[in-house]
Parts: sequence; C-alpha cells; structure tokens
Amino acid sequence: MADSQKYDEERWRAKLSPEEYRICREKGTERPFAGEYCHEKAEGTYACKCCGQPLFDASSKYDSGSGWPSFYQGLKEGDIAEHTDASHGMIRTEITCAHCGCHLGHVFEDGPAPTGLRYCVNSASLTLKKKV
Repeated sequence: MADSQKYDEERWRAKLSPEEYRICREKGTERPFAGEYCHEKAEGTYACKCCGQPLFDASSKYDSGSGWPSFYQGLKEGDIAEHTDASHGMIRTEITCAHCGCHLGHVFEDGPAPTGLRYCVNSASLTLKKKV
C-alpha cells in the first residue's frame, strides 16, 4: 500500500465511525428503514459525510418505499459519479461523491418525474444541513 493510500485510510478511520467507514469507504450498506434520514422531512441540503460537498437538495427527496433515502436528482451535475457495480450477482450503477470517492449507494431508473431516476442513498453517507 502506498504511503498516500495509508494516510488516507488512517484519516478516514479517524474521521468516521466504524459503521460510516464500512459504508463510505468499503462500499457497504445500512439495513433498510434503519438510516437516520430514511423518514426525514426537513428542508435543507444533503452533503457528503466524508468531504462535505453538497450533493442533494431536500426538495428532490421522496419516499420510494425502498428503506433508504431516495432522491430523483442530484444538486449539481458532476458532483455524483457513476460506476458499474457487478457485486452480489447483479449489475447495478453505484454512485459515489465525485470529489472524494465516498460510496453513496446506487441509482436506478424507476424514479418519479421529472428525471425517472431513484438515487438510493445510505444515510451514513450523508449529513443534512437543515435550512434555517
């Protein structure tokens, strides 16, 4: 492991709880309906847990019934990266923070108008900055 990778891993472990580290840096997931923001209705902006980059506006959040916070669009184009995920015997599109690589969850093409997308995100990957 390169020294810079070791430094990054140590930095993330110091910043995140063990559960956040497992989800954000090791591509884990939280149990459905157990995440902090699953039923959250407050106005504000959801930012990346790792680097603080704003990723989703609460106005695009909706109840998908999936058990994870769901959004029909990201806040700004280019802030969310997409990658093919062939784990667990299926092909899905993983989403990560384009700024720091934090694993957010997956995006599916079964969401509501106007985009038809469902960004299915782990609460542990987000921090809600409530509107005051």
